[in-house]
Amino acid sequence: MQLEELTQAMHRFVESRGWYRPDSPRPQTPRNLAASLAIEAAEVLELYQWGASPPEPAALGEELADVTLYLLQLASVSGVDLEAAILAKLDRNYGRSW
Repeated sequence: MQLEELTQAMHRFVESRGWYRPDSPRPQTPRNLAASLAIEAAEVLELYQWGASPPEPAALGEELADVTLYLLQLASVSGVDLEAAILAKLDRNYGRSW
């Protein structure tokens, strides 16, 4: 599945829950989505917090999926072409030295 297809699948899910409605108890604003993205990213880190071994792939995959869904949604509602942004950033990074 391509990024655009994943984005549309995510939008269908959010719409099915009514979260895009103006009276939603979970307003899907860029600010709220950015906060949710950070929270989900922290949940990825939490899997590594106390363990010496890596987390189970299924648990890690579930948290990474949450991060990805919020990232896709934030990019979409903010008018960011995520694929173009990623490619531009990679191109820029090739010219950088660390």
